[in-house]
Amino acid sequence: MALPDEKSFHMTPDEFRRCGHAVIDWIADYHSRLESLPVLSQVKPGEIRASLPAGAPPQGEPFEALLKDVEKLILPGITHWQSPNFFAYFPCNASGPGILGDLLSSGLGAQGMLWSTSPACTELETHVLDWLVPMLGLPEKFLSSSTGGGVIQDTASSASLCALLAARERATNYTSNQKGCDGRITAYVSTQTHSSLEKAAMISGIGRQNLRLIEVDDKFAMRPEALARQVEADKRAGLLPCMVCATIGTTSSNAIDPIAEIAEVCRRHNLWLHLDAAMSGTAMLCPEFRHFQSGVELADSYTFNPHKWMFTNFDCNCFWVADRKALIQTLSILPEYLRNQATESGAVIDYRDWHIQLGRRFRSLKLWFVIRYYGVEGLQHHIREHVRLAQQFAECVRNDDRFELAAPAPLNLVCFRHKAGDEANQMIMDRLNRSGHLFLTHTKLNGKLTLRLCVGQTHTQQKHVKRAWCRICEEAAAFGPGQP
Repeated sequence: MALPDEKSFHMTPDEFRRCGHAVIDWIADYHSRLESLPVLSQVKPGEIRASLPAGAPPQGEPFEALLKDVEKLILPGITHWQSPNFFAYFPCNASGPGILGDLLSSGLGAQGMLWSTSPACTELETHVLDWLVPMLGLPEKFLSSSTGGGVIQDTASSASLCALLAARERATNYTSNQKGCDGRITAYVSTQTHSSLEKAAMISGIGRQNLRLIEVDDKFAMRPEALARQVEADKRAGLLPCMVCATIGTTSSNAIDPIAEIAEVCRRHNLWLHLDAAMSGTAMLCPEFRHFQSGVELADSYTFNPHKWMFTNFDCNCFWVADRKALIQTLSILPEYLRNQATESGAVIDYRDWHIQLGRRFRSLKLWFVIRYYGVEGLQHHIREHVRLAQQFAECVRNDDRFELAAPAPLNLVCFRHKAGDEANQMIMDRLNRSGHLFLTHTKLNGKLTLRLCVGQTHTQQKHVKRAWCRICEEAAAFGPGQP
C-alpha cells in the first residue's frame, strides 16, 4: 500500500512562475496608473491595521488572495513615491531595470558578507563602484586599484557613521575602539547638515554635545572661518577634533558647502573630511555640474545615494574612502567561524569589514542593471531634464509677486514661500497635500516656514511641473497679493 505524499507547503517552481508573472503584471499596471492615485496616502492612523485580521491564518491561502488584498488593503496606505506628482523630500526614484535587478538579487538569495560566501557579489560591487569614480568625476584615490575603494551601504546615514568611526579611530590612534571615548573627541557639521550626523555622534560615543554646529552664510553654506575658529578653540581647551562633514546639497535647501576652503582647515588640523552628496551627487554624472564639488580631491570619504536620483530602487548608497586600511582597521573583527583561506590570503575584499552589519545583500546587481540599461548618456539626459524643469519652476516663482525664492536653486530643489507668511504657506501646503494632486514638504529657513519642490521622480515631465505650479497658484489665490 503506497503512502500518501507529504505536503511540502512550499511554492513549486511552476507556481512561482505563474504567480511571478501576476506580480510583474500588477507592478506594470500600477506604474501605468500612478498619475490617477492620490500622491499622499489619505488614510487615518490605525486604519490599515483595523482592516487586517487579528491573527495569522492557520492554513495557507491562495496567492491570488494575497495580491487582491494588496490592491484592496495595502494600496490605500501607500504614499506614492514613484508618482510623477511627488515633489516632496528628496526623490527616491526607481526604474524597471532597478526593480528587475533587485528581483534577481532576491531570487539568488546570496549573502555577501565574505568574498568566499559569493565571489560575484563582492567583485561586481568593487567593479561597479570603480566605474562610478570617473562617471562622477571623483579622484582616482577612491579606486580599488589605488589606496581606497568603494562599498555599497544601505543609506548615507550608515556611510556617515562609518566615516565618523574611522575618523575617531584615526584621531585616537585606534585606541577608542579598545577603551571607549573619553569625552574629548569632537566633530564638526554645519547647522544645515543632515540629522543623521547627530545620530552618528550618539551611536559612536562621541556624544551630541561634542558635535559642533558651525554657522552658515546667507546661502546656508558652512562658513570655513567659523569652522577654523571652533576647531582652534576646542584644541586650546584640550579637546581632540577628528572630523568635518561638508555637504554637497543639504536636505533643507540644497546648499553647497565650500569644500576647498573647508579642506584647508582639515589639512591644517589633520581632520578627516567627509563629503555628504546624498542627493546632489547624482548630478555629478554631468560635467557641467561638477563645479559644485570643487575640492573633492581633498576628501577622505565621499557618499551619495543612487536610490535618490539615479533610478536605483531603495536601498543603495555608495561610499568611498581614500584609505581603505583606516576603515578596515576600524571595523574589522575576525571570529574563528568566519576564517577562510581566501580571507587569510589577503587577496580579496571582505565587505563585512567596511560597514556596521555583518550580512549584506547583493545590492550591486540592481545598480549594475541601471548603469548598463541607461548608459551614462541616458542617465545624464534625465538629470539635465530634471534640473531644467526645476529651473523653469524657479523662474515662475521669481515672476510672481505673491511668492519669493527662499534660497538659491542650484539644481533640482526649489525653496519658495508665499509672502503672506507662515500660516498662509502651511495652509497652501496642507490643502495641496490633502487634494492628492501633488505632494510637497517644507523646511524652515531664517526662521520662516518654507515650501520645497524637488523634481526628481523617474517619470516627472514638464506637464507635471506646470500642473503643480497651477495648483499652487490656485490655492494661493485665497491670500491675495501676498502681503501679511
